[in-house]
Amino acid sequence: MSNPATVQIDGDYDYIIVGAGTAGCVLANRLSVNPRTRVLLIEAGGSDNYHWVRIPVGYLYCIGNPRTDWMMKTEPEPGLNGRALTYPRGKVLGGCSSVNGMIYMRGQAADYDHWRQLGNIGWGWDDVLPLFLKSEGHYAGASEMHGAGGEWRVARQRLHWPILKAVQAGAQEFGIEPRADFNDGNNEGSGFFEVNQSGGLRWNTARGFLRPALGRANLRVIRNAYVERLVLDGRRVTGVRFSRGGQSWEAQARSEVILSAGAINSPRLLELSGIGDPDVLHPLGLPVHLERRGVGANLQDHLQIRTVYRVSNAQTLNTLANSVTGKMRIGLQYLLQRKGPMSMAPSQFGMFTRSDPALDMPDLEYHVQPLSTDRLGDPLHPFPAITVSVCNLRPESTGTVHLTDPARAPAIRPNYLSTEGDRRVALKSVRQARRIMTAEALRPFTPTEILPGPAIGSDADLMAAIGDIATTIFHPVGTCRMGTDPEAVVDPRLRFNGLAGLRIVDASVMPKIVSGNTASPTVMIAEKAAGMILADAHSAEVS
Repeated sequence: MSNPATVQIDGDYDYIIVGAGTAGCVLANRLSVNPRTRVLLIEAGGSDNYHWVRIPVGYLYCIGNPRTDWMMKTEPEPGLNGRALTYPRGKVLGGCSSVNGMIYMRGQAADYDHWRQLGNIGWGWDDVLPLFLKSEGHYAGASEMHGAGGEWRVARQRLHWPILKAVQAGAQEFGIEPRADFNDGNNEGSGFFEVNQSGGLRWNTARGFLRPALGRANLRVIRNAYVERLVLDGRRVTGVRFSRGGQSWEAQARSEVILSAGAINSPRLLELSGIGDPDVLHPLGLPVHLERRGVGANLQDHLQIRTVYRVSNAQTLNTLANSVTGKMRIGLQYLLQRKGPMSMAPSQFGMFTRSDPALDMPDLEYHVQPLSTDRLGDPLHPFPAITVSVCNLRPESTGTVHLTDPARAPAIRPNYLSTEGDRRVALKSVRQARRIMTAEALRPFTPTEILPGPAIGSDADLMAAIGDIATTIFHPVGTCRMGTDPEAVVDPRLRFNGLAGLRIVDASVMPKIVSGNTASPTVMIAEKAAGMILADAHSAEVS
């Protein structure tokens, strides 16, 4: 029998994509259009054909479920009073698009223009908007700001909560005006989120992009396979080594290997391959094939501060889900109409506003939910209540993702609230949420603060309380950032700096986090990358 380390799969491929997540499914579709191009897609997780993936409320049962989640945690965070957070990452076809909150959000035009200003030519708002439109299948059809017929379905939510309309009216009293569209480049205002759903079912990238391509003879998908490392020949990446079913395999790529394993696992695989910061690799006994200190650095994430208000004279999910008749009503409504609470995203209503009037653009995003718990994952409260979560869209704090043991998950250290600026915005955001809840429009519902608690008033006490209740909103980016400076991991064409035959295409390449949810920007990144990869291949053929 041959050595398992040298077993080859059936021939070479033009492209090997590591990770069938949000970006990888898009790439697999676009790169396999030409029947002469052989594409291998390797995914650590299994099929997304799972009822809790398809049913929108199933995110509650996918997070913390080893069938669909990598089951990661952060290291103890000093800014969160030493708490370690659960850090869900999708381990299933579709990746995080199979377990996330389904909110369709692009961010602000200024986000992408800032990427361009940092030297990433071709990534400004005017450059990327056509790519958002190309993928989009918007329920209202084609317009100047939306696409129709694309693989990435966008729908209205299929439920209604009067208490959320009251919050919108209350916010308007404080200058937060209703907004018809969060995705036209300026998301300031309030409104109801559009979602990646179709007919009351989750729409992930596996369903939208990968499934239509599975019939192509030139695309091979291997599930439940763990990539162990990249295969290098000098300064060129020539393939990958992976394990499946107790056996190790090698696959060769004639053109490129593309890492689409996400902001946590892409830097992990680079470090396992001896590519990264020598100060990280040497203590682990890993050979340093290429020094790149930017690998695993620049981790950025949105930290949400969950304020909770008990209400009266209003129906919330708490009251429905805590009664037998309410549960029956929820189930029947979804079974018969694909509507109601089982069709809902974690957040239905959002607001974008400023922590300081002097700012040019909103720096706060609110997710308002008609439900409440003490902590994410805990049972719903037995009384009617709403959660008013607020996060700093442009945090200054950056963290790291690095191996501490090659056999274990990497150490995730976001360093939340590690700057004075972030702590100042956190205090302002909670105080702003409190003001909004005093609005005249909300008086009939007598909102009473539960978290962090009305008795907490001083900056010091409030900061301590924020450390107890704040948590991730699951938007890690930036750990293999693109740029033109020596510390950048990839260039603006997403080619790895210092290695031929390797690109990185996922949220890790964002130089700065976008001002909103990150799934659809990641789809856009993959769309743009596919175009650049195919253009480079054509240029090579011509030359």
